[in-house]
Amino acid sequence: MSTAVSTIVDRSVSAARAGPAYIAYRILQVGFVAAPILAGVDKFFDVLGDWDKYAAPQLRHLLGTNLHAFMMGVGVIEIVAGIGVVWKPKIFAWVVAAWLVGIMVNLLLNGTYFDIALRDLGLFLGALALAQLARLYDTPRI
Repeated sequence: MSTAVSTIVDRSVSAARAGPAYIAYRILQVGFVAAPILAGVDKFFDVLGDWDKYAAPQLRHLLGTNLHAFMMGVGVIEIVAGIGVVWKPKIFAWVVAAWLVGIMVNLLLNGTYFDIALRDLGLFLGALALAQLARLYDTPRI
């Protein structure tokens, strides 16, 4: 590639990375790293809330006394998903989106946390937006 063409390509990449879409990508990435990791870690400490109470009755019946251990397993998955968004948002944004669908289904089955399910719908849409932006910005670096 000639030097002139290389310079034009470098400038266009730099301009794209400074634009509002790239900034939105980074904001969403930070949010979808921090939220799953913090929620996941808190499954072990219950500082932010009593996570066991959000489990649907069907899940409680299925797990019985192992519900808290299950919720700690959920915490591990959330931590892994958050770390994954750091390294490969193009893939892990979809993992977070799918996870949020699971949370919404659980909350709807619970029958009492419709407001939280609605909030998670917004988070789900944000995760989808991150996945789409990652198609542009999560590229291999040479």
